[in-house]
Amino acid sequence: MTRKQRYQFVIDFFQQHAPNAETELLYDNPFELLVAVILSAQCTDVRVNMTTPAIFRRYPTPQKLAKASFDDLFPLIKSISYPNNKTKHLIGMANMLLEEFGGEVPMTVDELVKLPGVGRKTANVITSVIDQQPNMAVDTHVFRVSHRIGLVPTSATTPLAVEKALIKEIPADLVHKAHHWLILHGRYTCLARSPKCANCGLQAACKYFAKQGKQ
Repeated sequence: MTRKQRYQFVIDFFQQHAPNAETELLYDNPFELLVAVILSAQCTDVRVNMTTPAIFRRYPTPQKLAKASFDDLFPLIKSISYPNNKTKHLIGMANMLLEEFGGEVPMTVDELVKLPGVGRKTANVITSVIDQQPNMAVDTHVFRVSHRIGLVPTSATTPLAVEKALIKEIPADLVHKAHHWLILHGRYTCLARSPKCANCGLQAACKYFAKQGKQ
């Protein structure tokens, strides 16, 4: 199977079985998603979703969050990984939204990465989820799954290299969905330690599965 055929198989499978894949983070507007994605770094979406309701109730806007003190915000996110840094990032992010973006969440990667706590992955999530831009956020799941299936070459050893390889092959209008396809597949089927290969519909296209069968 060529790489092009492999991509087509994977795309066809997910379009049939997960046509409406979307983020599992809970939010009502771009500001809430930005807060949630900043909190989700090195943390599960389940934990973030348990934490954000209290934050959104107390700080529903950038204006209110910008006025938060560290001591007031920290207790609300202390169950999240790296709470000290994330508390500072959230307050700093809200202040920069007000100072440089009129209180609105910008919709370009270059602008978003200026915000405290926002790296390229987070910026790609925001722009693809909110604006359906063809940006691919590469987290640990996307990185693992794309390598195992054989969607990207073994020489793609960084998230940016994987991002570029995926963007090159996936139709632009499907990139924002493909991001969720790969994440959710990695989260529930193609697990890091014990992948559920027996229950996977991508067996016919997967290099990892083919290699396991030869062992």
